[in-house]
Amino acid sequence: MDYTTTLWTMGVSFLLSVLLGPLCIPVLRRLKFGQQVRTEGPQSHQKKSGTPTMGGIIILLALTIAFLRFADRGPEYWALIVACLGFGLVGFLDDYIKIALKRSLGLTAKQKLLGQLLFSVVFCVMLYRMGHSTAIAVPGTGWSLDLGWGYYLFVIVIFFAASNAVNFTDGLDGLLSGTSAVAFGAYALIALEASQSEAAVFSAAMIGAVLGFLVYNAHPAKVFMGDTGSLGIGGGLAAVAILTKTELLLILIGGVFVVEMLSVIIQVVSFKTRGKRVFKMSPIHHHFELSGWSEWRVVTTFWLAGLVLALAGFILYKGI
Repeated sequence: MDYTTTLWTMGVSFLLSVLLGPLCIPVLRRLKFGQQVRTEGPQSHQKKSGTPTMGGIIILLALTIAFLRFADRGPEYWALIVACLGFGLVGFLDDYIKIALKRSLGLTAKQKLLGQLLFSVVFCVMLYRMGHSTAIAVPGTGWSLDLGWGYYLFVIVIFFAASNAVNFTDGLDGLLSGTSAVAFGAYALIALEASQSEAAVFSAAMIGAVLGFLVYNAHPAKVFMGDTGSLGIGGGLAAVAILTKTELLLILIGGVFVVEMLSVIIQVVSFKTRGKRVFKMSPIHHHFELSGWSEWRVVTTFWLAGLVLALAGFILYKGI
């Protein structure tokens, strides 16, 4: 595996995503798969109501085709497919029920968690059959700890945390597309350094897919990815971190996603225990909007923060 193959994968995936946009967006619009905007959110978002969603289909199609073309068909390949498309399927069902069947809550919390648990467990079984190490390394040190069977519980926690954190980040035009491209950029480099060819190709395919999607998702967005895209991206991100044995480093590389999730947790806990809100609205990107920042300013600031954190993560991995 070399950088040339990785770049080719990224380019093909980007082109596929760009080409799929004009094919899929009109179909989603005709099917009336329009976004339902939260009434308690920023008033500027009300004009987004009806914008086609479930555009994550574009990302997952472009990713899968490019990955299929350039990756080796080893066990890691199938593990990545299960993680990304499995979580994407859970998101698709949630979107479909919310939009097509007009059930505003989509899947119930238990149903969504059960779906995520199912594909996390399948991934764990695949790891076991691969003989994947159950040790976790502390970034920047020579320390590691073998968790034994407890490692698989740890993997499930990573999937739940990553997929939901990424899902919370998908709230502004282009926000998740840009931050996920940056995070997968770091992981493409890490996978190449670790000679994890499937993870490198997968990361490159995801970068191309989300950047191609960004062509239509940048402000003002012509399409949203929905849970189909965000859960698929989150599942894929968790899988790459696990396969490259950088589980703890994901906290730094995906720092923007971590902050978004923490802001929701803090807001909920504070309101339930103290009756007070810490933020004007959570996730935290809405807090900045309600503080007077333009949507584009919030998005570009978060992109930059994601880039700095991803670079820091790669430097820590390399031990520079």
